[in-house]
Amino acid sequence: MSLQTRLMTAVIGFVSLILIIVAVITSATLGTTLERQLDEKVESYAAGITKQLVQQVPAERATVDNILKGGNPQIPGLLFAVASPVTGATGIAFDNSNGDLGGTSQALTADQLHELISALGSGTPATVSLAGLGSYRVVANPASTGVVVVTGLPRDEIQNQLTQLLTVIALATIGGLILLALTTAITIRVSLRPLRAVAMTATRVANQQLDRGEVTITERVPASEADPRTETGIVGASLNKLLDHVNTSLASRQKNEERMRRFVADASHELRTPLASIRGYSELSLRALRQSNAQAERPEVIEGTTSSLERIQAQSLRMTRLVEDLLLLARLDEGQELVYGTVDLTQLALEGLSDARPTAADHHWNIDVPDEPVTIAGDAGRMHQVVANLLANARTHTPAGTTVTLSVAQEGEDAVLRVHDDGPGIDPAIRDELFARFARGDSSRARQTGGTGLGLAIAKAIVEGHHGFITVTSEPGDTTFTVRIPRNPAAADDDTAEA
Repeated sequence: MSLQTRLMTAVIGFVSLILIIVAVITSATLGTTLERQLDEKVESYAAGITKQLVQQVPAERATVDNILKGGNPQIPGLLFAVASPVTGATGIAFDNSNGDLGGTSQALTADQLHELISALGSGTPATVSLAGLGSYRVVANPASTGVVVVTGLPRDEIQNQLTQLLTVIALATIGGLILLALTTAITIRVSLRPLRAVAMTATRVANQQLDRGEVTITERVPASEADPRTETGIVGASLNKLLDHVNTSLASRQKNEERMRRFVADASHELRTPLASIRGYSELSLRALRQSNAQAERPEVIEGTTSSLERIQAQSLRMTRLVEDLLLLARLDEGQELVYGTVDLTQLALEGLSDARPTAADHHWNIDVPDEPVTIAGDAGRMHQVVANLLANARTHTPAGTTVTLSVAQEGEDAVLRVHDDGPGIDPAIRDELFARFARGDSSRARQTGGTGLGLAIAKAIVEGHHGFITVTSEPGDTTFTVRIPRNPAAADDDTAEA
């Protein structure tokens, strides 16, 4: 249940319990008071009848008729009986239906008299339920002549008053609980409004993408719901303060990332010039040494110098590739380097496979493309680099005799490119980090030649720049890299904006 429901249930439940207890105590107290008043009235009537009438009637003539003839008033609802050792027990009950003093009366039956006599105590009022007559409060008074006069009055009035009281209490309780429920609901709803504002603000912030790019959290709990004088307002004010700190931290993170990307881009750009100079001078030196090698008096010295310069040139080429890859990644992170146009993935696949075949003649190369061109809106040069990197990855990390299949297909609104090989597969321990920068394969897919470890990272950055994604599934004998790119980049932009 919600907090509002729990609070309302608790409040209404406790109040209902209190009202029920009060109603029970009130009813019991009132019933006792009315019962005592009725006892006093019964005892008064009984004393009067016994004193004025019964003592004047001999035991042998002590019957109800004799008492009535002696002038006893007909009290509405009055019940009395006479038990004489000579004449036995007789009794009469007056009707109390209309409260008329002259109401009808009826004689008590033998069963009623038996119930009446058996329930009597010694001079104390008792409650007797007589079949056909109802409940009575009765008292027995013995006379000096041996006659016992039993006098009683009906308890209908007490029961009616208690019924009316309980009815009024029930109606008042129901009305009060309804009013209490409405008042409590309104009060709790108003009191919890700041918490709902906090929850909605937190939900909107949680739906924002905070893990990449420039992020600014503008959502805040309204000032009217962040009153620090109330407990719920303190929660809203604390959340606003937390969001301010988070926003500041995200801004600082973004600045650090931009500074790092700028540093990488600047460093890569600055390194290109000295690396080009090293490469150029090494080529010139090698060319000069080769020309003078025939006239050299000490060919072993020249041969050693040539070997050193060749190693310098090889390392400078390796460093140049690394710098170029770092610069490309930095520019892709900044959203640069992509020049859009119409790209035929079918043609790119054919060209990429043609370039890969001569570099690994010991592999089996297959291609599977449709008859119709599969086109996308993208950068042809960069997509060619994706195909080349994936084919180079399959060539480098699989042994001789491996079959590599490059396929292109159109699936729905996406263009799909797959590179499959039946090599030994990828170690599951590094599969999740395969597209990380400077990632290296394990011994089962060890590099046979040097590399920068940025090929798959560059492929992923280029594919994501085209609003697509790249995945890999691998097990021994079945490894597939899948590139999925939407053929309509405008739709991808709209989906990204909505997300």
